[in-house]
Amino acid sequence: MSKNPGGKSNPLLAAERADRNRKIFIQVAVAAVLVGLVAAIGIGIAVKKARKDDPGPTPSIAATGNMNTGGTPGSITDNGAVRIGKPDAKVTVRVIADLQCPACKAFEAANTQVLADAVDKGTAKVEYNVIAFLDKASTTQYSSRAANASYCVAESDPAKYQAWLAAMFAQQPAEGGSGLPDDKLIQIAKDTGYTDDAVAQCITERKYDKYIQARTKDVLESGIQSTPSIFVNGKQIQSSQEIFGPGGLAPTIAAAAQ
Repeated sequence: MSKNPGGKSNPLLAAERADRNRKIFIQVAVAAVLVGLVAAIGIGIAVKKARKDDPGPTPSIAATGNMNTGGTPGSITDNGAVRIGKPDAKVTVRVIADLQCPACKAFEAANTQVLADAVDKGTAKVEYNVIAFLDKASTTQYSSRAANASYCVAESDPAKYQAWLAAMFAQQPAEGGSGLPDDKLIQIAKDTGYTDDAVAQCITERKYDKYIQARTKDVLESGIQSTPSIFVNGKQIQSSQEIFGPGGLAPTIAAAAQ
């Protein structure tokens, strides 16, 4: 039997039905918003993780650049060092340095010609591990920017790299300041023969920044505690006289070449 005599609608039932439908609609809408928020957060986290995990570009010296106009072979080692010199040289000198480091400047002053001569004569190959752990010593992350410039010029032409490095240390900015601006880094590169626009672009874009941070972390975690740290044929040189004294590493390299 019908509970609605005469076919008339029940206002109370209709109101209850409308209220129930409204609640269902609200619940569905809220659920949809929550699903959207969760998806957006998930995508955001994935994007951030992808950016964090992205190692960035890896520097390299093309095979054609290994015997360039200056006749100086160059390559990038597995630990990120810029290697200058003939691969079969009897002596390997590894220099771990930060371009903001005053002691590294002193080492360079004592050894610029020593290392250049060793490379030219084929006596030694030199691996320059330029790292960036002194960013706090400038207000513009100069260590990282200078290390980036190191890769920019090295991959352009390793024959000019040692001259560029000497020029960079000669114009090293004081600690605690702003460091050299990018346009000055570009000018130093041009003054040492790097006139290619690609070098300037590489410097301003900090193309190898992620690579530098990763290699710096690797070097520090390997036990290196200060710069410069110098190795000759795998043996660390501890004597200040050998590192900074008159003649620098020349006697050590000559002895290792015997």
